Amino acid sequence: MDKLVFIITYPFIWLISKLNFSFIYIVSDLLYYPLYYIFAYRKKVVRKNLELAFPNKSLKERIKIEKENFRNLTDIFLETFKSTKMEEEELKKRFVFKNPEVLEKIYNNKQDVIVMCSHYCSWEWVFGVRNITSFNINAVYKQLSNKYFDKLTKSRRSQYGANMITTKNTFREISRLSKLEGLNFYGFASDQSPKKSKAVYWTNFLNNYVPFHIGAEVIAKKYNMALVFMDVQKIKRGFYEASLSLITDKPNDFKDYQLTEEYIKLVERQVTEKPEYYTWTHKRFKHRKNKAI
Repeated sequence: MDKLVFIITYPFIWLISKLNFSFIYIVSDLLYYPLYYIFAYRKKVVRKNLELAFPNKSLKERIKIEKENFRNLTDIFLETFKSTKMEEEELKKRFVFKNPEVLEKIYNNKQDVIVMCSHYCSWEWVFGVRNITSFNINAVYKQLSNKYFDKLTKSRRSQYGANMITTKNTFREISRLSKLEGLNFYGFASDQSPKKSKAVYWTNFLNNYVPFHIGAEVIAKKYNMALVFMDVQKIKRGFYEASLSLITDKPNDFKDYQLTEEYIKLVERQVTEKPEYYTWTHKRFKHRKNKAI
């Protein structure tokens, strides 16, 4: 079944990858209406997430965010497909890093770095980061259940030189790389909800008490890595800017979970300012507790 789904879907992905961007956004506009109004793709999940995250907003305000979010979602889908055949020079024009000197300073200090981001705006095009730094680029990702789509995703994300690390192999792979020559950049998107059985740390996030991944903090402390937050903003359709901000280059000066809290604050600020660009189609609060402990 997985192979059949891939065979049926891939021609559409291939076609999108061949189109220029002006046609892609025409297709995106057309896709929005059936996706939102007919198929209602995860609309209930999005609506519930927004209700939980923004209880003080009116239903009208949340519906406006919801519709804008779906319009952005179709753009992201098609931009992702486009990136399977996108030239690196095109990517450099469309995804700009505003202050690469943040990474350069860490590199010159001969320190590995963890760059944390969220599933906000475009996270698929961040792999162009190799153009602005001498770090070896590694990205932690959650392996897809469909092995054919997983292979395609891994190929697409590694085409610009990134080493892809599955979440289940993160600690093992970082331990291996730490013994080799060269300085490493590790990309983490830590805003996904961990399995309840593996939830170590619970905290408040967007008005809900939920578990959070702490792997980035644990690894940063163990290997004395600098910790950086990457804030991606949409400038206009198909164009993004990423700003890098140093959280710390001395992780062991912080108490347990303090670095995770710093990351959460940055994500909250990002999402609160422009909630339409966050990925609300995931069940963000599926393990929430009614009251903070």
